[in-house]
Amino acid sequence: MSTEPGGPEEARTSRAVRSGIRFDHVSVRYGDLTVLDALDLTVEPGEVLALLGPSGSGKTTALRAVAGFVRPSGGRVLIGGQDVTGLPPHRRGIGMVVQQYALFPHLRVDQNVAFGLRAQRHPRAAIPGRVAEALEMTGMAEYARRYPRELSGGQQQRVAIARALAVRPGVLLLDEPLSALDARLRSGMLAELARLHRELPDVSILYVTHDQIEALTLADRIAVMDRARLQDCGTPQDLYRRPRTEFTASFVGSANLLPVRVGKEGALHLGDAVLRAAELPNGAVTGAEATMCVRPHALRLAAADTSGANTLRGTVTGVQWRGSTHRLLVTSHGQELRADVGDLRKPPEAGMEVTLAFDAEDTVLLPAGVGSPARD
Repeated sequence: MSTEPGGPEEARTSRAVRSGIRFDHVSVRYGDLTVLDALDLTVEPGEVLALLGPSGSGKTTALRAVAGFVRPSGGRVLIGGQDVTGLPPHRRGIGMVVQQYALFPHLRVDQNVAFGLRAQRHPRAAIPGRVAEALEMTGMAEYARRYPRELSGGQQQRVAIARALAVRPGVLLLDEPLSALDARLRSGMLAELARLHRELPDVSILYVTHDQIEALTLADRIAVMDRARLQDCGTPQDLYRRPRTEFTASFVGSANLLPVRVGKEGALHLGDAVLRAAELPNGAVTGAEATMCVRPHALRLAAADTSGANTLRGTVTGVQWRGSTHRLLVTSHGQELRADVGDLRKPPEAGMEVTLAFDAEDTVLLPAGVGSPARD
């Protein structure tokens, strides 16, 4: 066994302890096309950070830059404080799970899990124990002798995770790992990933998804991407309850975004309706335009004669039953509002007039046009 500096044993040891990811103004360009623009972001050791955004936002490019599959045009990628920008993927101490799992169909489950260990030239005698440990951790020990074709989609996904964990990475990269699963399996695997995170508190996880439920459920923090740029970053609760841009408000959870004008004494005007927000943004002056964010669950049906601040009269244009709730689509003052109200015994019908009310504490006022949702 080599004990020389830079030898296999030292590389394995350093991989086992390195954690944390640093994007130091990382850009990726293909000719004149910028697909990642000066990303400056840190994933702390032991943290789950979700990169959330629509297709083409740059999130997968960022992950591939960490993996070593994309070479940045500018900036640096650091893992555990070490600059790995120029290192090949196999020397970065990472584990990775991709959308389609990429299992070898001719290899058994245990052989698939052992593949990365053999590729990294781990001692042959240590491999069976590592494989057994990873399969036990992912609940797949009893399937070790099966082939991928004999497994369900959720089981194949567990094997892919076991293969990534077998090398004991400091960093785990997950690229849309649940996208091929149905809703029931996806919910179960989210719980499994959360459990694995608790059992591996020192592993940094970068989780790429376009699914806001996955990000809200699993991540310690969410980085919101759009048009190759980082738009916002914070805890799931902060981004949901106090978004800082219109894009964040619309992409992290559903949101009603109402164009309002600031009036005297903090009054906000939407047509002839007078609204109130919990607080005004810094620098808001009379006559300024702003955007009021109200989540659908914050809207409620009110009596027809209800008046005062934060009541909006409108016409029902659609009703959607969602099991425990009804979603009402209501046009008011030229805006289509979405209201999620409890399962109504007799929901209003399309064409009926209704009054919606909400509390000032359930609103966020954003500067108009800042971080507006992308339009196709």
